[in-house]
Amino acid sequence: MEEKFMREAIKLAERAKKKGEVPIGAVVVLDGKVIGKGYNLRTKLQMATAHAEMRAIDRACKKEHSWRLPEAELYVTLEPCPMCMGAILNARIKRVYFGAYEQKGRSLTAELANANLLNHKVEVVGGVLEEECSAVLTSFFTEMRAREKAKKQLEKSRAAGAAALNGPDKRGGGKK
Repeated sequence: MEEKFMREAIKLAERAKKKGEVPIGAVVVLDGKVIGKGYNLRTKLQMATAHAEMRAIDRACKKEHSWRLPEAELYVTLEPCPMCMGAILNARIKRVYFGAYEQKGRSLTAELANANLLNHKVEVVGGVLEEECSAVLTSFFTEMRAREKAKKQLEKSRAAGAAALNGPDKRGGGKK
């Protein structure tokens, strides 16, 4: 069952990737049914909070007509950041399954899940379809770096071409 819903999240991550967004997808599940979906749209919306998890949680809350989702589970392709963990705790989500681990160690997922910040604790399970989730992210960043490199090389060759058209620099070499 975990893999089924993580595959849904991966499909959403692929949609984000096609839009040039960091490919992260999330689904909220209640009683075996998806009640909220989301993927990153930070660049398109120019909103710091447009993370996959936040969008999926918002949609689930609207569908359930409640800000509390105590029986719901969240499936997300990348370990949640602190902001998203705050929303997960606030919504009282029962369990979080994530795919790829945040490699830079900035997530604090376990620490926040077990903190005594609220009277609610969330169970966290990491590494669900980890290789597939990681592959989507890795390919995105590899392609992005290749595009940036090609762009810089094009700019360099254009600058060299413009300099060649303008001829040698004539400053400072004339007679007085």
